[in-house]
Amino acid sequence: MSIWRVILSILCPPLAVLDKGCGSILIVFLLWLCGWVPGVIAALVILNNPNK
Repeated sequence: MSIWRVILSILCPPLAVLDKGCGSILIVFLLWLCGWVPGVIAALVILNNPNK
């Protein structure tokens, strides 16, 4: 995970997970609509997943 991805996930979480698939983008976008903090946390968790 690069510093640019972390900055992007703080500013606009759905853009940070664009290459992780449609499901990830949708989940992060919906959480981001519910509140900024849940969207940021979800984006950071998805980006920090070592399996993908």
